[in-house]
Amino acid sequence: MITFDLIQDKVEFFEATDLATLEKKINEQIEHNKAIMLEVHHVSYHMHLLENGQRLYSAMVHFKAKK
Repeated sequence: MITFDLIQDKVEFFEATDLATLEKKINEQIEHNKAIMLEVHHVSYHMHLLENGQRLYSAMVHFKAKK
């Protein structure tokens, strides 16, 4: 017998050296997660300066099941 468990919550992390790339990565994953009936619940962004002065952008995206 085959059973399917729906994913209720999913948290994903993304990193990039520029905001455009970070946004592209997040948008691609949003489209993938729509296929498994998940939508964005919360997004948190951060920017870190590396020792060489380069910026590193990161984001945490919380996906929840569509209601």
